[in-house]
Amino acid sequence: MKYDFISIIDRHGKDATAIDTIGKNKRWGNEPDEPKDGFDFIPMWVADMNFATCPKIPEKIIERAKHPLYGYFFATDEYYDSIINWQTHRNHYVDLKKEYIAYQNGVHGAITSAVNVLTQPGDGILIHSPLYTGFFTDIDYIGRTCVFSELKKDAKGIYRMDYEDMDRKIKENNIHTVILCSPHNPCGRVWERWELEKAMKVFETNDCFVISDEIWADITYSNHQHIPSPMVNDWARERTIAIYAPSKTFNMAGLVGSYNIIYGKYLRDRIDTYASKTNYNEMNVLSMHALIGAYSDEGQEWTDELREVLENNCRYVCRFINEQIDGAEVTLPEGTYMIFVDCSEYCNKTGKTLEEVLKSGWNVGVGWQNGKNFRGPCHIRMNLASPFSRIQEACERLKKYVFI
Repeated sequence: MKYDFISIIDRHGKDATAIDTIGKNKRWGNEPDEPKDGFDFIPMWVADMNFATCPKIPEKIIERAKHPLYGYFFATDEYYDSIINWQTHRNHYVDLKKEYIAYQNGVHGAITSAVNVLTQPGDGILIHSPLYTGFFTDIDYIGRTCVFSELKKDAKGIYRMDYEDMDRKIKENNIHTVILCSPHNPCGRVWERWELEKAMKVFETNDCFVISDEIWADITYSNHQHIPSPMVNDWARERTIAIYAPSKTFNMAGLVGSYNIIYGKYLRDRIDTYASKTNYNEMNVLSMHALIGAYSDEGQEWTDELREVLENNCRYVCRFINEQIDGAEVTLPEGTYMIFVDCSEYCNKTGKTLEEVLKSGWNVGVGWQNGKNFRGPCHIRMNLASPFSRIQEACERLKKYVFI
């Protein structure tokens, strides 16, 4: 490969939540404990990567930082053109224009802004479960209510939407706003076109707006292509807020900065007006240049290699768990670098609690995450975005010390 996805990079003392909060500073309350003596820590919890980012990104940041003035600025045409070119090439957007794109200060900010515009306190919002836990807290903090529609595994173990349940719960709770996660975290689904078409039909029938978190859009695997929600059909194009960021793809969460794409003028005007009234919602000049570097030709090439590395990691770990860990099972993800391991059978057989299993992993440096936070009843979420040697080491520790 042209780029380095093998080197193990020491992140200690370099502002890494995934590393520097272990065993102390329980800010979120779900940080793993420090491992026992003799084991180093393998970070498999926070959803960022342990790879150096695309070299074009620091190159663009450094180039801009060398100019010693960092005053007020506006987003450049190069910024918007980079997004348009990226989304058109990789996700097959059609007729995407500058005016359809608006900066948002993070996906959480984009979601809460949209929820505040589209709903009133106390309103219900439909969301699938399992879910990214941040959605729940975003909605709860601003006084709205999550109404969950459970994803169900089919005969092949693939998570599917339950359209009848979605329709019933939307009607019963007078819901007019839906949050969609596409691709889905933590289940790793890359929704097929027919699935999205069927979902949009439910939403259209019930006169809903759709807030679609598509931050994982670039990380999909063999035979799976992300389909942007606004591209599903004409109705979806007018009623969807699609939210993106380069942070998952390029390990840029610390630089902050996302954007939404809204085709419908009425919806766009409402969201843009709300966002413009909040002083926090301003772009950082260095994050702008970082995005330009990310969405470059070199970024395209780097992302293609990244996806190959991540897919290999996912296939290895899923095969390892399903074949060598008695009582644990996991569905191979179609996208993202997260897996959602079901430990129900193992816990039933052994009498161990999920928390005991988690602690056993932490003791030997496997820094995985409690899936109950994501509404998985006996699940563990694992981040596989690390060099393959670390992935292999984590699996061997699980077999030797945890699932025994």
